[in-house]
Amino acid sequence: MKIYLAGVAPWRGGQERIYDDAIMKHRPYILESFYYTDEDTERLLPYFGDFLLDSGAFTFMQGSHNKTINWDEYIETYADFIVRNNVQKYFELDIDVVVGYEMVLQFRKKLERLTNRPCIPVWHKSRGIQDFKKTCDEYGYVAIGGIVSGEIKSDEYGKFPALIKEAHKRGAKIHGLGFTALNWLKVCHFDSVDSTAWTTGNRFGFIYKFTGKTMIKIDAPKGKRLGDSRRVALNNYVEWLKFQKWAETHL
Repeated sequence: MKIYLAGVAPWRGGQERIYDDAIMKHRPYILESFYYTDEDTERLLPYFGDFLLDSGAFTFMQGSHNKTINWDEYIETYADFIVRNNVQKYFELDIDVVVGYEMVLQFRKKLERLTNRPCIPVWHKSRGIQDFKKTCDEYGYVAIGGIVSGEIKSDEYGKFPALIKEAHKRGAKIHGLGFTALNWLKVCHFDSVDSTAWTTGNRFGFIYKFTGKTMIKIDAPKGKRLGDSRRVALNNYVEWLKFQKWAETHL
């Protein structure tokens, strides 16, 4: 299983790009939101071991401003970035709750026409199981969305193995968007997943450590704080990269 680290761009530390050296050394698997891409993203792309580009749709679904977005213009800008940087794996705009699924399908066609390559459709349970099967028949790589937003509840994770099996039966790889629940990764055999979980230590003052099989959290001593936030961030990043490498052959 490939575990992609998401949320790297907002945690680069402003002008001080604190992860650059680690990226160049370890060649990590990265998922980036188009919303956060910049010149540094394009500069670092050649150093990623693999790359998934999210449309940024989840970000735009937060707040009322998404009602004023010119989606056609956004798609064209998104497609231009994909073509300019030869991005091979990118997600559709799964904004069903904003524009409706029929419009999402039109956006999908426009994206694929502009990029001249297939997208990764993001299935939501509101689309129904028959749509999931149809999508797996038509695409070699599909994703399950709605995990981060809570559309899919944690007590529904037990349904993932059947969906994964269905996708594989139909010849499709499957990605779990925003899914790195450590206790579930052993039973949900996604081909790939991503998460911003590695950033939680940076925010809440604990460090991650890779044990050789999984990740554990180590809190600061009682009554003390972790003083060097830059060092904490780099530690957590590198420890998750170790887990990333291990997971590719063991999960």
